[in-house]
Amino acid sequence: MNEHDKMKEQMYAWTAKYAENNGFKLNPDKEIYDIVIDGLTKNKEKTGKQYCPCRIVIGDEEQDNKIICPCIYHKDEIEKDGMCHCALFFKG
Repeated sequence: MNEHDKMKEQMYAWTAKYAENNGFKLNPDKEIYDIVIDGLTKNKEKTGKQYCPCRIVIGDEEQDNKIICPCIYHKDEIEKDGMCHCALFFKG
């Protein structure tokens, strides 16, 4: 298993624990779930931070910190739309 796959496994474990601890469900579509996890993993490898793959890093640290997964928007999005913008976390 290479480093990317190891980090991806850690990301799967982290998202599962976060979802469970917060009363959320993970995306039941395994293909979409894997795409989001892969994006989170690539962002962490590239920048050292797990930026949401569905949002754009602009280079402003204060603004970019808002989109580190779980981003500051996810709870409102889940409440309003039933899922976060990335379609990672769903209403429980």
